Amino acid sequence: MDNENIGNLIAKLRKEKNMSQKDLADKLNITDKAVSKWERGISCPDINTIPKLSQILGVTSEELLCMKDRGKKTSIKELINLILKAIGLAMGISVFILSILNNINTKTGITLLALGITCISISILDNDKNSI
Repeated sequence: MDNENIGNLIAKLRKEKNMSQKDLADKLNITDKAVSKWERGISCPDINTIPKLSQILGVTSEELLCMKDRGKKTSIKELINLILKAIGLAMGISVFILSILNNINTKTGITLLALGITCISISILDNDKNSI
């Protein structure tokens, strides 16, 4: 059980329900300071609070405790990034194998490597842009 991950999930689910920390605290008969500590990863909910908290947030106790994936679907953007990385890797492997077999000319090798590096670069740049 990781306090920070649980706290992040509680904050995310609470915001999805358009509830303030005070709103959630009132439903659980606790202080908003306790909810704040959970969301900051300083502490985690008491084991007796988990079932009611899960019900309020609309998840199972296992999901709340980050022991079960909420069925996260891969987004199109993530899929495209994965495909770009795979293309880049495939181009590099192709050039390596074809050069060992002496079955590739320099121009084709450079073209394939450039394509692979471009695909990987696009993926990396997109990930960096999303992390800002």
